[in-house]
Amino acid sequence: MRERLRAVLDAETRRRLPDPGRLLVDPAVLDVALPLSGRATTAGVGVLPRGSVSPVEGELLRFFTYWKQTAQSTDYDLSALVLDEDYATVTWLSYTALTSVEGAHSGDITDAPDGASEFIDLRLGAVRGSYVVPQVNLFSGEDFEEVEESFFGFMLREAEQKGRPFEPRTVRMKSDLRGPGRVALPLAFERGEDGGWRARWLHLYLRGTPSANRVEENRVSVAVLLRGLLARTPLTVRHLVELMDSEAAATTRWDGSTPPDGPVTYIGLDRPEGLPPGSRVFTPENLRDLIPS
Repeated sequence: MRERLRAVLDAETRRRLPDPGRLLVDPAVLDVALPLSGRATTAGVGVLPRGSVSPVEGELLRFFTYWKQTAQSTDYDLSALVLDEDYATVTWLSYTALTSVEGAHSGDITDAPDGASEFIDLRLGAVRGSYVVPQVNLFSGEDFEEVEESFFGFMLREAEQKGRPFEPRTVRMKSDLRGPGRVALPLAFERGEDGGWRARWLHLYLRGTPSANRVEENRVSVAVLLRGLLARTPLTVRHLVELMDSEAAATTRWDGSTPPDGPVTYIGLDRPEGLPPGSRVFTPENLRDLIPS
């Protein structure tokens, strides 16, 4: 029954899709989920919709949070929960557990009148579990919608970067934290079957408690939530491209090396230079326009 229903939905979606003509696709965008609601993503740099997956290459990973309070002393706590393949807790990193086999926490900051940051350095090769779930907990003060500014991000690092924690070229993503809950779950890192790591965007907020939220106390609810989310299959760019194939004159996995000689429909993470006039371009900013009404 499930497969029959899926076939009917795919057929109707294919019927409603516009003819893309010559279709060029950046392979990096294929596993990006299509945002089906306004809450599926958030503002920032390099941010993808909820359910999207992108590879994380490298050994040293740093994720961080920054916040600047508006009027009241505010304490945000960056933490990371490590889960095994069955979503059971392996360990965590937080202000209560600054070091582990997996990495180290920068330390606790409890006031941010001029802005403050906390970060966690993670050695991916040393992770004993299958999932790493960063979270930002509101311990006291203003919530995510009251502070002057707050965001989460991650970067890849090299050993020689010791004194340069925020070198711009290494920042992969910076996502604004503006949500109704008191525990922010921006994304999760998951180990693939090939042993490589990838980031999966969550953009979720747990209600939490009025104060003193800690990773130790919400680890069970986070594990249950993650299990449920990973059991779902989001609608991705890859699926729509496969539906378009039968209608398109030509579909090319394009690396930008050879400019096309006529108008195309281009789908990618960024708008490339040199596309002919009349081309249609879809990037994460307007992916919703791909979804047929």
